[in-house]
Formats: sequence, C-alpha cells, structure tokens
Amino acid sequence: MTAYAIAHLRDAAPHPEIAEYIERITATFAPYGGRFLVHGAQHETKEGSWPGAVVVIGFPSIADARAWWDSPAYREIAPLRSRHIPGDIILVEGVPDGYDPATTAKAIRDAL
Repeated sequence: MTAYAIAHLRDAAPHPEIAEYIERITATFAPYGGRFLVHGAQHETKEGSWPGAVVVIGFPSIADARAWWDSPAYREIAPLRSRHIPGDIILVEGVPDGYDPATTAKAIRDAL
C-alpha cells in the first residue's frame, strides 16, 4: 500500500545548507522507491492556517518510508534542513484499493 512522507515547512530565509539539502535529498529516497509528488508548488489554503510550504514524497509502502527516514543517508542531511526550516513531518499510509469511506462512517455510527 502506498505511503507518504508529508512535510509542512515554515518559511525560512535562504541558506546554503538548505540548497545543499535540496540537492542531495532525491538520492536518499530513490533507493526506497520514493519520489516527489509535491515540492515547491504554490498551495491554496481553504480552511485554517497553513503558512509555509507543503512537500509530499510517495513511497511503495510504509516500510519503505520508514526505512528512508531512518537511513544513514537521510539522517546525515536532515540537519541541513532542520537547522533552518521549522516544520512538521509525518509518515502515513494511503488507503488500499477499493477503500470505501462508508465503512468508516458505519463504524462511527455503531460506536454511538
């Protein structure tokens, strides 16, 4: 099942370490089947507040996403970003093929 690394990164001043991080990140997730799905695109906030940027990297599975996050190659470059750009990052599984949200609604109704 597809999984995603999703980052909500706050605005930051340009810095050479950020440029280096961006130059090197693709090589860290490529061995795990990762690829950018959203990167550097403008977003439109419809509810709430979302200052900064969104980044989405897709992986074949949650195990691949975790392996990338924990990999020595990514751990080596992560500080290049985190020292200069505050943000939130999550790993999350997508829904399986044939997912029906009515099943979730039924579980909520059954719990009431």
